[in-house]
Amino acid sequence: MYNLCFLGFGNVGRALARLFGTKSAELAQLYGIEWRITGVATRRMGWLTNPAGFNLESLLTAGADQLSCTRVRNFEEWLEQSSPAALLETTSLSVETGRPAIDYLRAALQSGAHAITANKGTVVYGYEELAAAAGRAGKRYLFEATVLDSAPIFSLFRECLPAVKLRGFTGVFNSTTNVILEAMETGRTFEEGVEAARELGVTETDPSHDVDGWDSTVKVCALATVLMKSPLKPDQVRREGIRGLDTRTIQKARTEGRPFKLVARARFERDGSISASVQPEQLNATDPLSSVRGTSLAAHFELDMMPGLTIMSHRPNLQSTAYGLLADFINAVRS
Repeated sequence: MYNLCFLGFGNVGRALARLFGTKSAELAQLYGIEWRITGVATRRMGWLTNPAGFNLESLLTAGADQLSCTRVRNFEEWLEQSSPAALLETTSLSVETGRPAIDYLRAALQSGAHAITANKGTVVYGYEELAAAAGRAGKRYLFEATVLDSAPIFSLFRECLPAVKLRGFTGVFNSTTNVILEAMETGRTFEEGVEAARELGVTETDPSHDVDGWDSTVKVCALATVLMKSPLKPDQVRREGIRGLDTRTIQKARTEGRPFKLVARARFERDGSISASVQPEQLNATDPLSSVRGTSLAAHFELDMMPGLTIMSHRPNLQSTAYGLLADFINAVRS
């Protein structure tokens, strides 16, 4: 029986809990995995623990005061009493430091739990530290849901592409900017595009993290850090959001067959350094990223063993992100 702790229980965390319930029979039959949720923690709910396991339906529908559980004082006490085999972390991104999520994951690994996260800040600022802590503990630190939701990037390179050298990559990494730009192509204003993104549930009340390029920038840094083995920080990426584009310019670009996308790039230069950028670009019809529409995301990789490899996450949703976490958990406990 695997004890699970959910650190963060917002939309993604709840989708993951539902997915565990939906896949429960398959997990048991195919992989011999039985599980229970023994800890849940959020800023609003506090540190909740039930060593016997929460009732999943009550956890998803009832308020914290209605749950059969104990509220403890801090993370250390919560971790000790919940005794997780895996910590599933979905807290908010800290663009500047990646903390406190890094500290939580490190402590979980040291306690003997696998660390599974959707938080790309932990990769950008804590990858080497957490990977080393996982190695010492004989556990896994996995993060497939951080860039293209559930689309396999990190696991693809780790398991299926041995001895390749990644020369560079380009990507469309942000659903919100896709939706806004496509709304403006039809003549709507930037503000109307933001509202369209909100209606689809792909952006927060304040969309600046997306439209100013921060989300894409952190994803560039995560990929460069892990796949190119070159730690890259957000202040090393040339960043420009989409606020400077007007409707007429965007419509003209679409009419020409060269639509604007918020494009993320990183590549090795001849001197071995990395150049990286996030900025609006017009893409030719032959570009593998030009067909990315709506909430879809994609990454195109240039490898020494092949001229190009493109991965697309087609219209990802909360369940897609949750599946990335679930897949990491299965791989962690089976390894």
